[in-house]
Amino acid sequence: MKRYVAVAGTIGAGKTSLVAWLVKRYGYTPFFEPNETNPYLEDFYRDMKRWALASQCYFLAHKLELHQELERKGTPAVIDRTIYEDAEIFARNLFEQKMMTKRDWEVYQRLYSGIRRMLKPPDVLIAITCSLGATKKRIQKRGRAMEKKIPDAYLRRLHGLYTRWYGAYDLSPIVTIDTTKMDYVEDLVDLIELQKTLDRALG
Repeated sequence: MKRYVAVAGTIGAGKTSLVAWLVKRYGYTPFFEPNETNPYLEDFYRDMKRWALASQCYFLAHKLELHQELERKGTPAVIDRTIYEDAEIFARNLFEQKMMTKRDWEVYQRLYSGIRRMLKPPDVLIAITCSLGATKKRIQKRGRAMEKKIPDAYLRRLHGLYTRWYGAYDLSPIVTIDTTKMDYVEDLVDLIELQKTLDRALG
């Protein structure tokens, strides 16, 4: 069985549900993204330009701590969203949309590059894809107030950046799962198909 698995995907793609299933199926130790603990997140969604660098630096620092804990424990583990996504998707999007200044972006990139050189990449990346329409429905269904305020244009850009990043990713084997019409939480047929795919990928 692969020792370190990463689950990547945009907002509402189904990462957390998949991580929970991987924990149950394979006994992985889970490491979750700190949405609830980021003290800047609500401010960021209200004023992205003002809080972009602070919010992204928090995620970067937390991911470093997660990776250090993961490597220290040495047990099979799965992480919900990678440090690569923080930089290549979310921070890059903010910079390209002029929500982060060039000066802040360069400082962030120096931090990210230094941290990335220190970290072991995952043994397998599970790349979750999902249509924009399905993403919006899931965001509404789970009812997080700050997520409901996210503009459609922002979600659309994230989808584009994920497509670009998945296409260029070469740090480890990658398994792509489209969850647009898949319900592996409640649909047994979808669950069996998912299980076959991941049993092959994870050994």
